[in-house]
Amino acid sequence: MEIILLRHGKAEPHGHPQGDAARALVPKGEEQSRRAGDFLRAAGILPEIVLTSPLVRAKQTAEYFCRAAQLPGAVVQPWLASGMHPDVALRELAAFQEFKRICLVGHEPDFSMLLAWVTNCESGAVEVRKGSLILFDVKPPSRSGTVRFIIPQRLMQPVNNRNELPADD
Repeated sequence: MEIILLRHGKAEPHGHPQGDAARALVPKGEEQSRRAGDFLRAAGILPEIVLTSPLVRAKQTAEYFCRAAQLPGAVVQPWLASGMHPDVALRELAAFQEFKRICLVGHEPDFSMLLAWVTNCESGAVEVRKGSLILFDVKPPSRSGTVRFIIPQRLMQPVNNRNELPADD
């Protein structure tokens, strides 16, 4: 199965009065999410299903991504909440074997830990930036996977067709 990781877009700063889970996307995060959806749609690399963390910023990222990619809405998965362990992710993904390509919308350092886990590299070897896309192959619950691509936001075509490329955040 192919897994696309989409880290949530830029969100409100830490210290939200209702807690970390309530932090919402800022306009730049909304644009990053749409840009990721536009990019994968244009590239013909769409997932069959989108699974998202229940945290507000991830659910919003998934919503903007799905609209731009012209996909059905995302399915909330509690195991994708911030603090996900790679072993749990692979066990949970085993329930989605009927799908060839799945998009997970979630958080750091969860995604970099998952990549390190499936590629047998050191933790911290890969940094998953906000709004970036990573595709890897894995056969859950197996731990063996191969990274196929990592695309930072600055390499995705901007949604508003500006010629300049925004800096990563």
